Parts: sequence; C-alpha cells; structure tokens
Amino acid sequence: MEDNAFDPESQKKLALAQLIALDEHNCLEGDEMRPLRLALEFMKADRALIDKGINSTVVVFGSHLIVSPETADAALSRATDPAGQARAEQQRAMSAWYDEARRFARIVSERGGALAASGPRHNVLATGGGPGIMEAANRGAMEAGAPSIGFNIVLPEEQRPNAYITPDLCFSFRYFAIRKMHFAMRARALAIFPGGFGTLDELFEILTLKQTQRMAPIPVILFSRSYWTNLIDFGALVERGTIRQDDAGSFEMVDNAEEAWGVLARAGLSTEPLLREP
Repeated sequence: MEDNAFDPESQKKLALAQLIALDEHNCLEGDEMRPLRLALEFMKADRALIDKGINSTVVVFGSHLIVSPETADAALSRATDPAGQARAEQQRAMSAWYDEARRFARIVSERGGALAASGPRHNVLATGGGPGIMEAANRGAMEAGAPSIGFNIVLPEEQRPNAYITPDLCFSFRYFAIRKMHFAMRARALAIFPGGFGTLDELFEILTLKQTQRMAPIPVILFSRSYWTNLIDFGALVERGTIRQDDAGSFEMVDNAEEAWGVLARAGLSTEPLLREP
C-alpha cells in the first residue's frame, strides 16, 4: 500500500486539526477554568491601572437612562402625543443631574489631583463606562483635561463604552464581581446620582463594606435629597432596629456639585489603604 501520510491533502487536514497549545479563548473556556478567568480579569485591569499611575479614584454611579439636556430637548421637540410628551418632560427634568454629574467630575478632576504632571494620580474619575450619568462624569473629566476610567460590563443587551473615557483606561469585564472589586479597591469617595437597580446595588455594596469595616470610611455622597428621601426611608431602618444610628450617618446627601466637593474637602480624601484584607 502506498504511504500517503504526507501527501498535500493529509498535511492540510493535519494543519486544520492541530490544537494551539496556548489559545487564550479556547483554553480558558469551561467551568473548570472559571477561577483562572476571574484571576486574569482582575490582574489585567489592575496591572493597567498600576502602569498608568492611578493611585486612587472617585467613583460615580447613576442611571444610564438619564440623558443630556440637549438630547432631552430634542426628544421633547419630537413628542407628538400626550404620553410621549410626558415622558420627554420627565427626561428633561432629570437631565439636570446629567449636567450636575458633568460639573462634579470637572471639579474633582481639577482640584483632586487627577491632573498631576508627574507621579501618581489621585482621585481619577471612574464610572461604569456606559451612557447617562456615567457618560456625564467621563465627559466632565475629559473637559478638565484629566484622564478618566470606564469599567464597562459585557451584557446581553450590549452596553457600549461612552466616547469620553480615556481610551487606554477603558475596560470590559465579563464578571460583575471583579468589576465591583475594581470599583472599590481604589475608591476614596463614592458619588451616587439618581439611579435604578444597578445604582442601588453599588450603593449598598459600599455601605456594607463600610459597615463591616472591610473598607476605609470613605465619604459616600447621594445627589438629590428629594430623590433619595422619597425613594428610601433610611430612618425607618433605624427605628426598626435593623441598622444602628451611626450606620445612617455613613453617607451625606447634597443637591449640587460644589456642595459635594465641600463634603470631600472636609473628609480630606484620605490616602489610607481602602479595601481591608481579613
């Protein structure tokens, strides 16, 4: 029998069949590789932030559905029926918080150390990377000439990074848990604008870390007294004994960016280690 093991057709099949010894995508898939994927996702972002000299952050959360005043005005002008006009008017009212987040990010970037010409950068703005309040904060930092971070997340309904994130500080995460680690570990302050489930999740995550002393007592600022007091009765938690009185004082409410900066200035934006190991 003729030996045809090395004829051109066999070689072609062999080339197609061989496995690449280190193919990151194929090699790391599967349930058994999840621990390694988690570790790599943490390490890659951490290494990039270290290389860029990002020492600490001010994290901004808020609804991805709050649009800029310009976008809200355009929607209002297009509304043709009462229901559409009511929605557009609500968007226009809430768009004031887009402007306030943009203003807050600019103030923090200009006054907090993100514009350092050399050495580590402090209080660099960090967001979830998407639209709405996140876009506004990244935009304000960019307008100040400062870098800003976007910790984006891969979702079934794609969330595209907004256009104002510093390109080499734009990260896309597969795992919410690792994304949350990066939000918390360098944060020296947290600014919470009106938002929904995701915003509430991040707010209570940080408040729990503070309460359990697994995080330094960083300032947590809630923008819009009327929004938060109408949404959550924090006093009722104290009255019913489910939190302590001092837990209810672990955040402050403000109504504008300058008032928020006053809170941060009084807090001194501590440079202590932030997340605490057990």
